[in-house]
Amino acid sequence: MRTLFVTGGAGFIGSNFVEYWFDKHPEDRIIVLDLLSYAGNLENFPRRVRNSERFEFWCANVTNDDLVNHLVSRCDVVVHFAAESHVARSIFDNKIFYLTDVLGTQSISNAVVKHYETVERFIHISTSEVYGTALTSPMTEEHPLNPLSPYASAKAGADRLVYSYWATYGIPAVIIRPFNNYGPRQHLEKAVPRFITNALNNESITVHGDGSARRDWMHVEDTCERLDLVINAPLEKVKGEVFNIGSGIDLDVLSIAKMVLKMTGRREDLITFIGDRPAQVQNHISSTEKAEKILGIKPGRPFDQGLKQTLDWYIDNEDWWRKIEWMKNIKILTKNGKMELH
Repeated sequence: MRTLFVTGGAGFIGSNFVEYWFDKHPEDRIIVLDLLSYAGNLENFPRRVRNSERFEFWCANVTNDDLVNHLVSRCDVVVHFAAESHVARSIFDNKIFYLTDVLGTQSISNAVVKHYETVERFIHISTSEVYGTALTSPMTEEHPLNPLSPYASAKAGADRLVYSYWATYGIPAVIIRPFNNYGPRQHLEKAVPRFITNALNNESITVHGDGSARRDWMHVEDTCERLDLVINAPLEKVKGEVFNIGSGIDLDVLSIAKMVLKMTGRREDLITFIGDRPAQVQNHISSTEKAEKILGIKPGRPFDQGLKQTLDWYIDNEDWWRKIEWMKNIKILTKNGKMELH
């Protein structure tokens, strides 16, 4: 029996991971810390999880050193999702990104250092955004870090902070860089759920630029399975390592918008184009070679299959997303001084 401490566990990937682990490892306990900011939601946990004696929830900031230290002292594995995680919001209001993403990660890392004798593994969830636009294709874990937005730079700082704590203190850290995730319970500020809910509302789907930006897309359940492999791999194989979590297949944003419209029976003339988002990353595709070689990771589900499963979830859970429709768009000031909704 192990105890997992999951920060940011009420968010999109975090809550999917908590549900996955709860079902897959029925002998384990899970402690979740989440501030329940706009992207965190207790309703992201199914009732069977929320009401279980194996589940414990704390509503608090990850920068709360004393509480974080106490919770880390009680756990065997730390999985650190907690972060501000939206590019447009980081342009609108960037200070909170550095406070949460960098100082929050420092708080967690210091607690792991203090309890090095009992913490078996520390999984830090970074992001592929730290790479910036691809200089090589596919992008390996050795790709230079060229963050283009305040969000990406904050995550790059946290990423290297964890690496430095491994190098200095020898903590059992593993850094994970997920590429674009999609799936159930994703906030409407992200492209896939925004496209889906706009189509369901018969509203226009806004696409940045000409829609040619290409991304590597991974269904969140496939990401959870890969995190399971990282947590249970022999420590000597993963300690101090960085792993990309991606599909190795890229797809442009405009094509996804058209797929959503086709699946929902809507017309393509619902697509409208707006100015390109500041700090736009043009191309992203993950190398899967290292993860396949060390962890035995196999390709995830085809994108069209995952998109249909995601669409079905939003159709079946309208009550969940109607409450947050008002947060779908962010007003930002572009380089030329123009106000735009992104």
